[in-house]
Amino acid sequence: MENTLKSKINIPDLVIRLLLIWFIAAFLVYPNINMVVRILYKDGSFTLDVFKRLFSSARAIKAIRNSFILAASMVVTVNVVGTILVVFTEYIDIKGAKFLKIGYMTPLVYGGIVLCNGYKFIYGSNGIITNLTAGFFTGMNKDWFTGYGAVIFIMTFACTSNHLIFLTNAIRGIDYQTIEAARNLGASPGKILVKVVMPVLLPTLFAITILTFLTGLGAMSAPLVVGGVDFQTISPLIIDFSRAPYSQDLAALMSIILGLSTMLLIILFNKFERKGHYISISKVTSRIKKLKIHNPVINAALHGVAWFFFLIYAVPIVLVVLYSFSNSRAILSGTLKLSDFTIANYVYLLTKSDAYRPFGVSIFYSAVSAVVVAALAILVSRILHKGKDKFTPLLEYGMLIPWMLPSTMIALGLITTFNTRQPVIFNQVLIGTIYFLLFGYIIARIPFSLRMIKAAFFSVDKSLEEAARSLGAGSFYTMIRVIIPVILPAVISVIALSFNGFLAEYDITVLLYHPLMQPLGPVIRAASNEEASLNAKAISFVYSTLLIALSSIAFFIIYGKKPKLKRQHPAF
Repeated sequence: MENTLKSKINIPDLVIRLLLIWFIAAFLVYPNINMVVRILYKDGSFTLDVFKRLFSSARAIKAIRNSFILAASMVVTVNVVGTILVVFTEYIDIKGAKFLKIGYMTPLVYGGIVLCNGYKFIYGSNGIITNLTAGFFTGMNKDWFTGYGAVIFIMTFACTSNHLIFLTNAIRGIDYQTIEAARNLGASPGKILVKVVMPVLLPTLFAITILTFLTGLGAMSAPLVVGGVDFQTISPLIIDFSRAPYSQDLAALMSIILGLSTMLLIILFNKFERKGHYISISKVTSRIKKLKIHNPVINAALHGVAWFFFLIYAVPIVLVVLYSFSNSRAILSGTLKLSDFTIANYVYLLTKSDAYRPFGVSIFYSAVSAVVVAALAILVSRILHKGKDKFTPLLEYGMLIPWMLPSTMIALGLITTFNTRQPVIFNQVLIGTIYFLLFGYIIARIPFSLRMIKAAFFSVDKSLEEAARSLGAGSFYTMIRVIIPVILPAVISVIALSFNGFLAEYDITVLLYHPLMQPLGPVIRAASNEEASLNAKAISFVYSTLLIALSSIAFFIIYGKKPKLKRQHPAF
């Protein structure tokens, strides 16, 4: 009887499930509930005083309004520019399209606070573009690159990567025979694009629109770096409010409002998507052939626009690399001369601990958190893959909670909860510890990692497990020697993407990092301030160049040509 009971109850599996339940409750649910309770209950009584203070703050109301203005604007600008880029690289015969695409994809290796800092150094008051323009237009306002215009410019060209990845796959799936049929019926190229091509792309465009709107709503880096006093948004203001004890409850309330807005918008967008009737008119695909423009004037105009967009993308990253080899005088004046080139900045980075320490700290946090979150995703995906009970959907929904919350809300929930001893984590205090930031990184990256690795699990051939089981292999042995080698490419991709995303992460980092373990995000942000020293500005260019190099290596690992490996399973 006892042996039968043990066979029915898998003790290791039960322990793992209990630990996962504890993790979800302690780090994904409790901090957010606790933050809500703390701002609504003061001295043991319910109060709405924090709402009165927030809505009486003109600065806060303006920031909330600006966030929605930015999000709505980005839906238009990012979709227009992103669709045009995909049309240039995939639909119209543009000379040098492959080279153009490399330039268009640079935000994948050059984003966040690093990208915004680079744009400010180039278009800001002492930037090379501003100085060149001021030479032609005397009396020009050199502080022109600030406010809403600067923010929407950066956000537009920084957020088109989803179009180049997902919309490209959609346009390549169009059946070319339908285009040929429309052309034979006398349809013009423009009508074919609108009536034949675009309807097939609508589902992908709708999904990208949701991501774009949510990105704009929670935007941090661009409004923080170039927004100025005239265009503050929610996330940067949350950071400001959180730094003063008397306004921390306002920061928490604003993060809750941002989180609720995000969840509501996701629900509404999904509802609209289900009501929509998006269908593809293609059933059997024939590889699409690029459209040749025979009118020389239109052809020249399209080529001009395509290469102009390329310059917008490529010039900042090229100049950042060049400035990393320039002396302080060139950086201050916003000029580039061969006589000003030097490797002193790199020598300083490699020889001074105060210079290389932030870089090492970022690599440490990024590597450890990327590996831990991938391991956690593997464990959860295995349960979701094998489980058939009621626990598995609850486990998945619990792990996806961070996807509905802005990063500032996640960070503030951790701060307001774990700044005192909490029984849920065995009366430990996490704030002020060097591993507090690791929890923030891991929590923020769980949904993405889980979705990617879960998809890899469900693509594994079930016959491999059945064969291992028939030969007497246990679950753990089968997992390590059979399943992991099959899903390893997806796991490596997740680790590389997470590592790449954490290197210069700012939103969570600025709230959770330990003062003695300062990562690159806050350091690069500090270098963008006008009062920053020239040495700090110069080293920030070196940081940016090295980050670009590391990110490029990560994407090569993911998307580069992989050698064919012979899969051998010793179990057989």
